[in-house]
Amino acid sequence: MGSYQGRRLTLNSGENQAVGNPNRIMVKFEGIYKRYGKVVAVEKMDLEIAEGSLVTLLGPSGCGKTTLLRMIAGLEEPTAGNIYVKGKRINDVPIHRRNLGMIFQNYALFPHKTIFENVAFGLKYRDVSKTEIRSRVTRALEMVRLPGVENRYPSQLSGGQQQRIALARAIVIEPDVLLMDEPLSALDENLREEMRQEIENLQQMIGVTTIFVTHDQREALSMSDKIVVMSAGRKLQEGPPEEVYNAPVNHFVADFLGHSNFIEGRTCASASGRVRVRLESGGEILAASDRTWPDDTPVEIVVRAQKIDIMPAGATPPTDEVNTFAGTVAAISYMGGEVRYFVDLEAGFQLQVIHMAREEILRKGRRVALCIDPAHCRVLPR
Repeated sequence: MGSYQGRRLTLNSGENQAVGNPNRIMVKFEGIYKRYGKVVAVEKMDLEIAEGSLVTLLGPSGCGKTTLLRMIAGLEEPTAGNIYVKGKRINDVPIHRRNLGMIFQNYALFPHKTIFENVAFGLKYRDVSKTEIRSRVTRALEMVRLPGVENRYPSQLSGGQQQRIALARAIVIEPDVLLMDEPLSALDENLREEMRQEIENLQQMIGVTTIFVTHDQREALSMSDKIVVMSAGRKLQEGPPEEVYNAPVNHFVADFLGHSNFIEGRTCASASGRVRVRLESGGEILAASDRTWPDDTPVEIVVRAQKIDIMPAGATPPTDEVNTFAGTVAAISYMGGEVRYFVDLEAGFQLQVIHMAREEILRKGRRVALCIDPAHCRVLPR
């Protein structure tokens, strides 16, 4: 996960300068609304992004995250609302004067230009001497770990190397904000993992405020200082990755971010940070809750698949307060380092459980007991 360190590395000097301030707002969206004809792409968006942070816009295709990115880049105009960078309203500022670096899904490199020419492209239109251009391009290529490729062409590089060149071209201008639109989606899984780490390390090293667009929950969880979950043009939740993951505010967020179980029921007792829920299928489950629920309130309980312990039938639960359900393994999905079990419970519903594949893999038809700590049960209104 990203962690802002309050320092920024400049390309012309190669030295750290204490210019970052995590308490300062670098980007602000104020009442942003975007409509294409009768179609609303972004609706009532308010968002603040701290200087030096990496913020991920996360959501399914068509949720408005790329439209939001294109509006700050100047490629789209808001129908209503204001966008501020460093406290200055930029709605009417031309694209070339916004000092923003942008990385696209398809790299957008010029195939007929050398790597040097590609990286230096954004500097040609700034008041930068030829000597400094060469110095900054060399430094940028060193930072993306591709020194000495200045005279090659994009076709002579692999997909991962081309993505690094696109990254070098974006940072060489020392942008106020770095915009990244699904930059890793064209790479294979192993290369994506490598580039995720590369981007996170580089972002922390240069301290540039970064807005990252993705539909991949693993990218969002592993890289971000803050995640903004979007759906149908609206912001549903924002916060640090661990907060959004462990405390989703509604069904969509819980379902989109991670593997979740949803158990329906009605509250039957609430006291001392706990609520007891009578399940629709029969039986009860105890859940932690920081609010008091009136009796007979329809709710759903969210339980992450990784938060459930699975044991052989008849095994003793770790404590008396855990929720314990008996059941049978109905299906198994082996995922290399992990195993996902689908367990049919005697209580009349099915739960999915994800465990590390370090121990014996339980086979289909095995009788088991599932243990769920009340602290891992998130109660949401239904």
